[in-house]
Amino acid sequence: MKKIAALLFVLASFSAGAQTNSQQDSLALRKLYDIALLHGQSYAWLDHLSNNIGGRLSGSVNAQQAVDYTKAELEKLGLDRVWLQPVMVPKWTRGAPEYAYIQSPGSPSNTVNILALGGSVATPDTGLRAKVIEVQGIEDLARYGREQLEGKIVFYNRPMRADLIHTFEAYGGCVDQRYSGAAEAAKYGAVGVIVRSLSHKIDNYPHTGSMSYGNIPNSERIPAAAISTRDAEYLSSMLKLNKDLDFYYKMNCRNFEDVESYNVIGEIKGSERPDEYIVVGGHLDSWDVGDGAHDDGAGVVQSMEVLRMFKESGIKPKRTIRVVLFMNEENGLRGGKKYAEVAEKNKENHIFALESDSGGFTPRGFSIDARDSQYEKILGWKPLFEPYLVHYFGRGGSGADIGPLKNGSTVLAGLRPDSQRYFDYHHAATDTFDAVNKRELELGAATMASLIYLVDKYGFDDIEKENDILK
Repeated sequence: MKKIAALLFVLASFSAGAQTNSQQDSLALRKLYDIALLHGQSYAWLDHLSNNIGGRLSGSVNAQQAVDYTKAELEKLGLDRVWLQPVMVPKWTRGAPEYAYIQSPGSPSNTVNILALGGSVATPDTGLRAKVIEVQGIEDLARYGREQLEGKIVFYNRPMRADLIHTFEAYGGCVDQRYSGAAEAAKYGAVGVIVRSLSHKIDNYPHTGSMSYGNIPNSERIPAAAISTRDAEYLSSMLKLNKDLDFYYKMNCRNFEDVESYNVIGEIKGSERPDEYIVVGGHLDSWDVGDGAHDDGAGVVQSMEVLRMFKESGIKPKRTIRVVLFMNEENGLRGGKKYAEVAEKNKENHIFALESDSGGFTPRGFSIDARDSQYEKILGWKPLFEPYLVHYFGRGGSGADIGPLKNGSTVLAGLRPDSQRYFDYHHAATDTFDAVNKRELELGAATMASLIYLVDKYGFDDIEKENDILK
């Protein structure tokens, strides 16, 4: 009975202050949204990252320029500490632009648009020309076997499903073709692979992305490229008419030894619980085509903006709020792994981490990776976000870079903007500054800052106390 009485007392005390807290929190969130929309800095930062620096592939000069720029901008905010965290990253270069064409016997060649996949080996110096076998996924390779695939170029043409409302689910259903397609085709003696770009949009812009050869020896690795969706449709239609056509492509990409780069980190030290850490971040690297405005320049500047808004609003957080701009999410995840490794070594207590890596579109809510009691507490804050048309608070994955922090107690969350147009730009030359809407970007930053504010104010201690009482 004593345990039940104690629990009822805790719940009654919480209920008595709930209405007052809700009013205070509503005003606090309104202030954060006002700062972002009336005095925001995120769009100007993104302008510089995109138009003055450009694509920021790990190990590149541009990536280092982005490190230097964001560190300097964080220092201007008057944070308690700003520093660089060294991390070794892969270095891969595209080289001269790719070239490809399709040719049927007795017909002139038709050029098509391709991009080498990140980490691919080059074609021979004179290029690669071979017959093509179209498949609908890795599992389709076994149907043809070595007898039909040996010496051929495998054309992976499984499209993203159009009937899936959650576009990341559609992406997840196809990405294995890009990531593992070359390794699997090589086992059957294929000499190269062409992969349909991962996008719902039918256009001429191929989408690159990371790929892996697994344990295949260097001597057996085959070149891999993405082909634009329009050219994938064209190639498929040509194969239906004549399976004896040739595909030619030339790529000049190259892999180098790992090089040193950095995560960029800044923090506001907590006034009451400085040893409890809340992280907000995005990845600073991008692919070398386009300028990485949506993926993930938007997440970078939104995360920086969270700390700037805390400073401008006069919020003095209880816990240490840390912005982390991760390096090498695109082709290695080295930055996220290094940050988690150092945090564990230093025995840092991370209670919450939020990542923005889904583009700078209108925010819809958050996906949350947490225990039931933690999730229910966050769900209780949902009414505070509804005036801003932020309604989605769902269970699910958070973000690749904060994933290594998962330990059973740290709550992880991902900002979830409207995703319907994200894969129009993802990893393509169209991912440029002009594709980002200023207001949508700023709304996302304010939404992130609001959740960070609530987590810092309330934490998850009461959940642990209730659990202790019930034990």
